[in-house]
Amino acid sequence: MAPTVVLMHGFTHTGRSWDPVVAALHERYTAIAPDIRGHGDASDLQPVTLEAVIDDLDRLAPDRYTLVGYSMGGRIALHVALAHPDRVRRLILIGASPGIAVAREREARRAADERLAEEVERSTIEEFARRWAQTPVLGGQPAAVRDATHADRLRSTPTGLARALRGLGTGALPPVCDRLGELAMPVTLVAGGRDEKFATIASRMAAAIPGARVEVIGGAGHSVHLEAPDTIAGLLAAQADLTIRSSDTSR
Repeated sequence: MAPTVVLMHGFTHTGRSWDPVVAALHERYTAIAPDIRGHGDASDLQPVTLEAVIDDLDRLAPDRYTLVGYSMGGRIALHVALAHPDRVRRLILIGASPGIAVAREREARRAADERLAEEVERSTIEEFARRWAQTPVLGGQPAAVRDATHADRLRSTPTGLARALRGLGTGALPPVCDRLGELAMPVTLVAGGRDEKFATIASRMAAAIPGARVEVIGGAGHSVHLEAPDTIAGLLAAQADLTIRSSDTSR
C-alpha cells in the first residue's frame, strides 16, 4: 500500500495549490492536502489556532505519514512533528522557518501582522490577492504560476485570511528554534536558488537538526513546489522508495 503524505500549504493558498505535485507523484503516495483554517473551504472554521489546526490534522492523517509544509504550512509542520514524533515518518520543509527567537522582534512582527490583517479586512479578496502577489519574496514567478496562484487565493475570504494572520502568523506562533535538535525523523529542508533568505535559514536549521539535508533548487524562488512540482515529487518519490525498502527489510 502506498505511504501517505500530508501537504500543508502556505498563507493565502489552499490545499489545491499542491495539485501539480500530487499529479507528478503518479500514485506513489496517498496524498492528503487539507485547507488550513482561515483558507479555502476552511475559511469559516474557528478558532484559528495552532492547537485547532493540529487537532484537524490528527483526525485526517493516519498513524504514520510523511509531512510536507510550505512557508506558513512549514512552521505548522514543525510544531506537528515536535508534538507527534511517533506519527511523522519524514519531514520536508519548503521555504520555512522555525519562527522568530527574539521576543522583541517577534512582537514587532505580530504588530505588523495585525496591521496587515486589518488591511485584509478592508479589502475584497481580489484586491488583496493582487496586493499579496507583489510581495518581494514572491517575485520572479512564471506567468502560469502567478495565474494559478491568483485563482487559488480567490478561494479564500478576507475574514478567514485575517484570522489566519492573527492565529498562525510568524508573530503569533511560538518559535521552536531551540527544539530543532529534538527532531529524530529524517528531515529535508528545501529552498529555491533565488530565495537567498530562506536558503540561509535552511542551512542554519540543518546545523541544528541531526542528519538534516538541504536541497537548494536552482532557478526557483520561494514557492518551489509551485515552480518545480516535478522536483518536489521526485524528492518524495525517492523517500517513498526508501520507506518501502525499509519496510521490506523489516519483514
